[in-house]
Amino acid sequence: MFVIRHWLWPLLIVLIVVAALLGVAIGSTWIPPGRVVAALGGWGDPVERTIVIELRLPRVILGLAVGAMLGLGGAALQGYLRNPLAEPSVLGASNGAALGAVVALYFGLASWNPVALPLLSIVGALVALTMLFVLARRSESALTLILAGIAVSTLAGAGISLALNLSPNPFAAMEITTWLLGSLEDRSFDHVGLALPCVVVGTLLLAGQGRALDALTMGEDGAAALGVNLGAVRARMLLGVAIGVGGAVAVSGAIGFVGLIVPHLVRPLTDRSPSAVLWPSALAGAALLTLADVAVRVIPASSELKLGVVTAFLGVPVFLVHLMRERRLW
Repeated sequence: MFVIRHWLWPLLIVLIVVAALLGVAIGSTWIPPGRVVAALGGWGDPVERTIVIELRLPRVILGLAVGAMLGLGGAALQGYLRNPLAEPSVLGASNGAALGAVVALYFGLASWNPVALPLLSIVGALVALTMLFVLARRSESALTLILAGIAVSTLAGAGISLALNLSPNPFAAMEITTWLLGSLEDRSFDHVGLALPCVVVGTLLLAGQGRALDALTMGEDGAAALGVNLGAVRARMLLGVAIGVGGAVAVSGAIGFVGLIVPHLVRPLTDRSPSAVLWPSALAGAALLTLADVAVRVIPASSELKLGVVTAFLGVPVFLVHLMRERRLW
């Protein structure tokens, strides 16, 4: 285990490089690595350059960015809430962003202007954040924050169900359902330009909280005694999750379980302190989601599987293993 800890960063970096190369090489047409490199360098066959640069490269970039944001968000929230089952959806940011996207689809704004869908997703996440602030008010308790997040998430879920129930025709309902399943199919550099700034801002806000998260392992009173400003930490956590995850969900749809399972996979390979899990979770989340996106392209099916379906099948076993471990303590 010590050897793995020592080589954790190099292993994760190699894993990301391999996942990225597979992401641009594998699709309906296999392109050998040498020709992929040539296409990325602007040489080789013009058709392959178009496939690699215009179709697959934006998809890989989004897979890395969205996966990193979800992994980092899950690790930060699990450290802050001291709850091993916490992930970005706990605070309602994911469902809020999903509701914003559903509004764009329901009222036809997405077909009027493609930018409307990601923009309304970000607005939905920010609205959910505002409601969270109102519900939690000035309470610094993590339990209050969890309960407020559940209330916001449930309300957003009810809004999504209402939109499905009142869909004007089956095709509109199918479009909404398809988006909610999550996918990186047919994404372009326009989507990269929308999501990447949000992911960068969210990453900077969350990754800088390592010291405060370590202090919170001694409880809120202990962290306050060490000089941690709990109100400021909570504000940065909420903003980081809302902006980062909102921007990610805006272009990928609702993708669950990555923020839940990645910290559990990484934590045993570190010293288990919250600060030591943050960046490895971001790297592992990037690699996991990119590899999952490769999997949806190679799994034989009548139509391409949705990314959210694959991550759910990956996440459920981890959830059950954790449940079985906890049951021993009951």
